Amino acid sequence: MNPAAAGRTTLRRLLTRWWTGAVVLAAMASSPALAAQAQADAAPAPATLSVVTLNLWHDKADWPARQRQIVAELRRLQPDVIALQEVLQHEGLPNQAQTLAAALGYRAYFVSVDSTAAPRRYGNAILSKRPVLSLDWKALQPADDYRTVAHARIAVGTRTINVYATHLHYKPEGGAIRLQQIDDLLTYVDATAGGAPSLLAGDFNAPEHAPEFAGLRQRFHNAYGTLHPGIADDAREHSTLNLNQYAPLRIDHVWYEPAAFAADAAQILFNAPDADGVWASDHYGVQARLRLLP
Repeated sequence: MNPAAAGRTTLRRLLTRWWTGAVVLAAMASSPALAAQAQADAAPAPATLSVVTLNLWHDKADWPARQRQIVAELRRLQPDVIALQEVLQHEGLPNQAQTLAAALGYRAYFVSVDSTAAPRRYGNAILSKRPVLSLDWKALQPADDYRTVAHARIAVGTRTINVYATHLHYKPEGGAIRLQQIDDLLTYVDATAGGAPSLLAGDFNAPEHAPEFAGLRQRFHNAYGTLHPGIADDAREHSTLNLNQYAPLRIDHVWYEPAAFAADAAQILFNAPDADGVWASDHYGVQARLRLLP
């Protein structure tokens, strides 16, 4: 082989070695990123929970027409959990929560201080589309105000979530009574949560920034207020009291533990009559979509 040919052969070998080394180095450099991307692609989407709270206004006005409207909207929204207040049953009226649950294909849990044998029972309820792991309830203090909290432990994928539904004292001047009920409610949460994330939903009969909710706000965030910062509690466009009957005030709430959830969306429901002019309730509803944090 002449010297020129030998030189070309050596150069080709060097180029081949350089190219192979460059390919190996590129693969080594990119493999962690590729592995991380593959892992991210394979990871399950964050678990979310859609929660609705609505005061049913028991059987006032045209309940059959109101019921049809409520069922149609909840069927469209398909929330995971529904908290209901002012749920009624009597001899001429099947339990409203159970009626709604049957129409939606949900499981209903109704609680009341009224005896199970009483012909008329009035209370709160939780409806769940998710698997229910356990159910419980408590009568809130003071006992002569006849208030309750319902508790459902539900499964959200592989996670366990506590849902508490309640309806607090109604008089505007009854802040001291609501404070006692909040203290009793938070004590009950501490005794029953079992380390799982918790949320509270219902008609609290006072605005988010009421003084009696100071202890509640230290531990829980308000889903609607978090996503609409700076709004006044009596802003008309954010009221949960039906403006056809009341002055504006946002008193229906979904509260969540900020260490466990992030609020992704919140909206007012049932804030317009249907095509026949029928309102769903004397309250509007609230829907919140919460994302479970890792």
